[in-house]
Amino acid sequence: MILIDKAILHILDFHSGVTVYSDEPLTVADSIETYLLKHIEKAWNSQEAKPGTFFDDSAFKQKVEAYKKGELDFVEFSKQIGKTLEDAFTHAEEMASSDVLVAEVRINEAPQLAILRSNSHIGFTHQVNQTEHGIKNEIINHYSIMPNMTQKVDEFAFIDLATMAIKTAAKKYTLDGTPVYVFPEMLLECSLTPSPKEAMKNLSKAAAKVAETFGQDKVATEAAVKNYVAETMQQGDKLDLSEAGKEIFQDNPAMQQELDTAIRDAGITEPVQM
Repeated sequence: MILIDKAILHILDFHSGVTVYSDEPLTVADSIETYLLKHIEKAWNSQEAKPGTFFDDSAFKQKVEAYKKGELDFVEFSKQIGKTLEDAFTHAEEMASSDVLVAEVRINEAPQLAILRSNSHIGFTHQVNQTEHGIKNEIINHYSIMPNMTQKVDEFAFIDLATMAIKTAAKKYTLDGTPVYVFPEMLLECSLTPSPKEAMKNLSKAAAKVAETFGQDKVATEAAVKNYVAETMQQGDKLDLSEAGKEIFQDNPAMQQELDTAIRDAGITEPVQM
């Protein structure tokens, strides 16, 4: 269950060169609440989100702590988030106008700080003009269309305000010629581990490679991977890939070891939260 305690929207309009920071939170009710809940739920359940851990010297972590203590109010904190993103995207070759939503929410009773960023889309809408001959309805381009409820936001981050655990989905940008993931590297300042989607992809790819190396049937191996995942997920919501080899290649210790090594080499050393 998701409850929105407060939310605010900031506009980074690089087309016009004007950024607009809100001084007041949104009125979260009716259709606006439905819209926000849909996007927050979709982001929270995304299998592309990577778990993260703050670096010890993370400036953002210090701001979260100050916010939790009441030393930094919600509106000012949200503006600082927007300003960090604005400063980063100003240097990006792929600069796109953005809507930045910051919200404090409760997800399954756990307090979370949610940051959602979406590119502003070009869309068409109607415009009513009054002319000397009467009313003239026209179709115009609008350059600030937010994603509808069937679409997903471009990037997001959730910070658990109790445990400080992070999960984020970020895109890579080229800043002054250097590829950078803005959310984890410049905003949050955190390390990341593979997402559930990446973990599944790595498991399937590694298992197929091991099967090929040992002259085994790749189709049968793929089926064994799917069975392992399905059976594991019936027992809980965590997938321990260190145990995968024992189930997928039950009768071949050498293949089990080969798969375990491949999984560790991919950087997956902890159970993956699905």
